Amino acid sequence: MVHQPNVRFSALCYLGTMDRKVIPISNSYPNEVPFVPEKIEEPTGTLLDAHARPLRDLRISVTDRCNFRCIYCMPKQVFGKDFVFLPHSSVLRFEEITRIARIFVGQGVEKIRLTGGEPLLRKDIEQLVAQLGSLKTVEGKALDITLTTNGSLLAKKAQRLYDAGLKRLTVSLDALDDPIFQRMNDVQFPVADVLKGLEVAHKVGFDPIKINMVVKRGTNDHQILPMARHFRDTRFIPRFIEYMDVGTSNNWKLDEVLPSSEVIRRIHAEMPLKMVDPNYSGETAQRWIYQDSSGEIGVIASVTQAFCHECSRIRLSTEGKIYTCLFATQGHDLRALIRNDYSDEQIGAAIAHIWGQREDRYSELRGKASQQALKKIEMSYIGG
Repeated sequence: MVHQPNVRFSALCYLGTMDRKVIPISNSYPNEVPFVPEKIEEPTGTLLDAHARPLRDLRISVTDRCNFRCIYCMPKQVFGKDFVFLPHSSVLRFEEITRIARIFVGQGVEKIRLTGGEPLLRKDIEQLVAQLGSLKTVEGKALDITLTTNGSLLAKKAQRLYDAGLKRLTVSLDALDDPIFQRMNDVQFPVADVLKGLEVAHKVGFDPIKINMVVKRGTNDHQILPMARHFRDTRFIPRFIEYMDVGTSNNWKLDEVLPSSEVIRRIHAEMPLKMVDPNYSGETAQRWIYQDSSGEIGVIASVTQAFCHECSRIRLSTEGKIYTCLFATQGHDLRALIRNDYSDEQIGAAIAHIWGQREDRYSELRGKASQQALKKIEMSYIGG
């Protein structure tokens, strides 16, 4: 096979030596067509990157659209009414997503997270959940399938998602105070509707439910204690996330980052905490429980305590590009292989080649000028 080493913003490229297939390349972001090795190795169920990190987690963006305009993710001044989203023909079909997921599972993936944009905007998303639920890990176990949502449509769709086989949910909620929450989502969506969605999801069987709060100093950090108090003594697990420099559109500033250590200090001063072990190797959140056993919280210190050394995640965009880091600057056009009749074995070999060359550790190098100058892919395009 002929490898196109660095195809950027081109209209067409060629792949293949036998029939010279013509493959269109997206002009949204820099991408290259994956190299397909001539010698296809049998998958072992374990892939290691250049830093000996295994591939275990696949995050799938099912839509680049969202009905929120959160100031840290899809700010309205960038993603306004004139912003052009992906055409329907570019978006992966459910059958294509399931096929790609099956190939990834054969390479060792054990956990799949559905994201967006806002994934509940994708029509019949529960059908994809059911399709993915039929897959088994290389050990024959059920996949760990979860979904992250802003909660705006959760009350309407929770039952169908649960019936389709989804058992775990993460809901984004950046404040309990309504004016602050509406300022954060920037579309005047009321917090009461998200809380209603949480209540419905819990009643239909989702347990526990994680709640992600992005903490931006000076904007919503005064909501940390109200959030902790509200969900204490419940089956909900609030997780406080450091504001990150994802993409290039959110005007990120380091002085707006509130360190997770400060989050813990504030909560511990009122409701004493103790740290507990992670649920699994590579878990992004540090887990804390209240000393009186009245609940759990988590903190994700992706800026001040980078966890690149344990990162086992790869991301699939809405249109079939794969990215080996949340802060990636370039993707690999897997859709080009899927829609041009490459076999599962060839696609699996291409994935293995990409992962084997992976060296990403952006968060550990964040302070270097070479990293700060990078034009990173927007989070809404590849999922959080």
